[in-house]
Formats: sequence, structure tokens, C-alpha cells
Amino acid sequence: MFIDVVPNGRSASAVLLRESFREGRKVHKRTIANLSQMPAELVDGLRALLAGGSVVGGPDQALEIRRSLPHGHVAAVLGMMRKLEIPRLLGRQVSRERDLALALIASRVIAPGSKLSTLRGLNPETATSSLGQVLGLGVIEEREIYAALDWLGAQQGRIERQFAKRHLRDGTLVLYDVSSSYLEGRCCELAQHGYSRDHRPDRLQIVYGLLCDREGRPIAVEVFEGNTADPGTIAAQVEKLKRRFHLNHVVLVGDRGMITTARIRKEIKPAGLDWISCLRAGQIQDLAEGPLQMSLFDERDIAAIASPDYPGERLIACRNAALAGERRRKREALLTATERELTRIVAATTRKRAPLRGAAEIGLAVGAVINQRKMAKHFDLTITADRFSFRRNEAGIAREAALDGIYVIRTSVAAEAMSDADTVRAYKDLSRVERAFRTLKSVDLAIRPVHHWLSPRVRAHVFLCMIAYYVEWHLRDALKPILFQDHDPLAAEAERASPVAPATISPAAKRKRGRRRNDDNLPLSSFADLMAHLATQTLNTAALPKAPNATFTTLATPTTLQAAAFNLLEIEPMRVQ
Repeated sequence: MFIDVVPNGRSASAVLLRESFREGRKVHKRTIANLSQMPAELVDGLRALLAGGSVVGGPDQALEIRRSLPHGHVAAVLGMMRKLEIPRLLGRQVSRERDLALALIASRVIAPGSKLSTLRGLNPETATSSLGQVLGLGVIEEREIYAALDWLGAQQGRIERQFAKRHLRDGTLVLYDVSSSYLEGRCCELAQHGYSRDHRPDRLQIVYGLLCDREGRPIAVEVFEGNTADPGTIAAQVEKLKRRFHLNHVVLVGDRGMITTARIRKEIKPAGLDWISCLRAGQIQDLAEGPLQMSLFDERDIAAIASPDYPGERLIACRNAALAGERRRKREALLTATERELTRIVAATTRKRAPLRGAAEIGLAVGAVINQRKMAKHFDLTITADRFSFRRNEAGIAREAALDGIYVIRTSVAAEAMSDADTVRAYKDLSRVERAFRTLKSVDLAIRPVHHWLSPRVRAHVFLCMIAYYVEWHLRDALKPILFQDHDPLAAEAERASPVAPATISPAAKRKRGRRRNDDNLPLSSFADLMAHLATQTLNTAALPKAPNATFTTLATPTTLQAAAFNLLEIEPMRVQ
């Protein structure tokens, strides 16, 4: 190690404690600590110590560590935010609100929690990481946290336009999907009962739609009332793409419940946008009586068909054999379980003591069984005042079974612009938006519980989580070589015999997962575990015995894995302020 004095223009020179290390034939320098605020005599003493001299007389006079704060994960997140120019996107002018907004975003990645929990983690007295210190936030009041959230919400339109300008172009694919999250309390105007993807129909909720680019990067998010149906959110996205993002032509990719015939006719087509979606089960059943013949799949699993019911659209029929087998197995299991329960009702109507009587009472019991597993369409039921019988609807079951594993993609994109196989791949890219929702809702970013009552603040909270996911998406992408994630998607795609076939992983990913180490013999981690390991690198406040009132900061030496992570992120942990 050595002390390096670095000129800093008209400002005072930076005094840095550094070490040299070699990578191959190149020699690099790594900053260990910034000594610029240390008195000159202490710097001279440390320089003498590094040269082999003596500065302290014994162990009781050794360097004193006043405080250690977890720092490595903070360095990773802030370093990535700087690379992504998040501070500039929030606002070119440095302000208290901007600095606090940066802290809120970083905290959502590092340790998601309530705003009050975040406040405690940032304040010097109760700090749980170096984040507040690195950003120079000092003491923060509760009202400042909420003011910063409100300020961030007011920047949403401008920031989303910058994301769109950065990642979207005319002719590009845009992925769109909708999810919901329940709220705490009953005072928010957006909170309504609706279809709950959290399986909490008893709770008030909000609905939010997320626009992503083809790689799954979040671009924009919009919050709707909790009883908004999925197709009802499309008009706002069309408006956003055309008016706010100034995109004349994009391909909107959405699922079958989102991009419906009505939405295509009323909103998407008039706006000049193309679309890729999928037909519903009933629509596929109608095609089975015409152009969709099972012989199409005798030697292949993908086939182009046409129907006058979909003028100006291409229909691409796909059959996934693995999915077909799984659906057959699941259907038979549900049928068997339903028959078992219905047989008990039959027995209840014929028992000698207190038999079940009355068509209404029997009907209630039967309805509870068949509706629980949604098997009513597969049974013929006979109910009288004192009897009940049932049998399978074999013809209906056979019709449904014939279409097991079959789905039909619909698109307005010409075949010359996008092949059948590429269209299937584009539709399957929607799984990346679903992955985004899982990250937003899980312990990674914890979009819920939502404790805010004011509608603008709820929207700002969801937008905050989206920006945090934008940062995390890039962190995961850069750190793939030391994560369990597949870092070679092109090789993984080459392993698939067809775009309809189940997704697989690349040979390199199989190799590293089998060994649980990568080709550089570094241990693999989940993203959460890697962030936890990075946090063990501490930022230490220290003092020397000759000047106990003069403190300086120093970093713990990184582990091999930490150094590899910082190298992949191309950041220096001491230079992320």
C-alpha cells in the first residue's frame, strides 16, 4: 500500500490510500481509503508506517475503529445508478429532494421496507448501512421522506420519456402486462375490490400496468383503480406510446386477456400500432371446426393458418407436447377428485339416517364441489328431490383433450417483417414482464404492503419500485457470470429444437450449475445472497491515537467474490459518492 496525492484542478488535491495489484500483465491501482480530511501530520505518520517505520508504541495505541457500516451492497447499487445516470434523470440540479429520492431508490434495492424503516436506516444515529453517509444526507426528518416521494412522483412523466428514448425505437417490440396489489387501510380513492392476483379478494387493491422493452427492462408503469379490467388499461398505453413517447409504430405484445378483438378494433388498430397476442380457449375451439386440424402437427409443432374471422391477421398455431401431457394429467386428477366428492353426495341421498333431501339442498352441495375445481362442463348431472346421479361428459372431455397443448398466436405483423418462429418467440417474451412482477412483489423489492392513502403517493410508491427494478435489472444482468442465472441466452436458444419447445439453459449454465461454481472457480449465488455477501464489506470510521479527534474512513479489504462483483460492475467501492 502507498499514499497517492492526486491533483484535483483548482480544488485541494485528493490524498488517497491505495494498493497496487496485477491482472495478467497489467498493474492496476485500487483505492482503499480517502485521507483528504486527515491532518497532514497523520498522513506523514501513516506514510512512514507504510514505509516500514513505527508510529504507535503498542497495542493500546493502535488504530481505533469508531464505527463500521455495511457498504459493499451500497457501493454496487449506487455505482450502477451512476452508470445508468439515474441522478441526472431525476434532475440536473442537485437538491435535497433529489438526494433523498436517490436514497429511497437505493434502499428499495438494498433493504425494502416502509418509509419509516428506510428513514431509520438512513439516519446517522440508527444507520443500518453506509447509504446515508455516502450520499451526505445527515439527519433526515420524517416529512422529508414523504416530500421526496411526492417530488419523485411529480417527475414520473419526464423520467419515463427518458427511459423510452433510451430503450425504445419505432418498429420495436413493447411488452405489456397487468398485475394488482392489495393496500392497507380503506381511504385511498384508487382502492377497490377486483380480481386479485394476490389471492386476497377480501382486500381492497390497486391495478398497475407495466411497459417493458423486449429484454424485460421496465420503461413505464401506470396505476389504475382496483376494479379496472385488464383490457380497460390498453387505451392509456396506446396514448402513452403515441403521444408521450412519440413512437409512430411499435408492436404491442400482450396476453389473451389484454389485447382483445374489441381493444384491437377500437384502440390499437386506429392508432397505427401492430400487435401480438393469443386467442382464448373458446376462439381456438371455434377454429378446430375449420382451419385448425390436428394433422397440421403430425410432423411439426408450429403451423400458419388463416381464418375469415380474423381479417388482416396472421394466425400461428402451436402445439407443445410437454404442455399437452401436463394438461391431460391435471385434468384427470381434477376429474377423479371431483368424482370422489360427488360420490359422497350420492351416498348422502341414499343413506337411511337423515338422507340429503330437496333439489335445492342437493344442488347447493353439488355446486360447491364442481365449482371448487371448475369441472361443471365435464359432467352431466341429474338432480331430483330425493336423488342425485352424475356421469362424465366424455364427448366434451374428448373435444377439450384434442386441443391440449395447443395455442394460437394472432398478429398483425407481416410475415416478411417477422417469421412465424420469431413471432412465437416475441409472444413468449411476455414471461419477462411476469418475472418483473414477481420481483416487484417478492422480498426483492416488496411493492406490498402499500401503506399510503393518498392516490398521488400510491402512484409515486409504485413508480419508485419500478425505478428500483430498473436498477436491479441491470445489476442482475452485469452479475450473471457469478449468479445462477444463464449468462449465455443465445446459446440457450440454440439448444431448443423449436420456439414452441420448453425453454432450456445453455451448456455453460448447465456446467456452472452442476459445479455451483463458474469457470473462474468462483462460487455461484442467488442475487439476494450475493447482495448480502457484498454488504459484509464495511466502511469504517477510524482514528489514530495521536489525533483522536481527527477521523478518517477506510474500507475493509474485499473478498475474492466481492472483488469479482465490483470488477463485473466496473466500479470502485470507494468512489461511488
